[in-house]
Amino acid sequence: MLTPFSLVAIVPAAGVGSRMKADRPKQYLTIEGKTVLEHTVEKLLSHPKVGQVVIAVTDGDPYFAELSLASRPDVVQVSGGKERADSVLSALDYVQAQQASEWVMVHDAARPCITLADIDNLIEQSLANANGAILAAPVRDTMKRANGQQKIDHTVDREALWHALTPQMFKTQMLFDALSGALAQGVAITDEASAIEWLGHCPALVQGRADNIKITQPEDLALAEFYLNKNKG
Repeated sequence: MLTPFSLVAIVPAAGVGSRMKADRPKQYLTIEGKTVLEHTVEKLLSHPKVGQVVIAVTDGDPYFAELSLASRPDVVQVSGGKERADSVLSALDYVQAQQASEWVMVHDAARPCITLADIDNLIEQSLANANGAILAAPVRDTMKRANGQQKIDHTVDREALWHALTPQMFKTQMLFDALSGALAQGVAITDEASAIEWLGHCPALVQGRADNIKITQPEDLALAEFYLNKNKG
């Protein structure tokens, strides 16, 4: 058991869903000699309140074992699932079996630019809210709803709209109950907060930095490299 207060971070890194036009999943593409996954996990572990990272990896994945992460004592590998929620549930099974942490923080493998200050704010707000919290960014651009012909149907009022980011932090048991229950009912789960919402709870929104980007397109690698260098130290 990790003491004193110590978080377990969960990183779902299974699957190859990517538009990167590469020969491997995006989390294994490199920025300045390190994979995206290594940048992400090392940043999480550099936070003093993150004691362990549980990474959900696809069975038979040929890349993870080659990383230095695979031999770190504070990194645990579990079997990933077909969908993100399945991977997070697999990690939660481990956390609960080990009684590793009352709270967990789930973070995208492809968000290497997270800052320690944002993690600080998320932890503070999560502990003050029994239903947890997520990092998010207010919508800045005009939002359009498309019709079936990919033409504008109408403009969406952006007031009170937020982009959901990660990490997202919740009590371990609550998140396990939410994900397992929603999946059993066939509910579409797009992020961990949506499962908590399905339970009828309202997680807090914690404004995060706009440079906490998720790598999804080839040009995002150069942008992530810029932000990583800019935020060094």
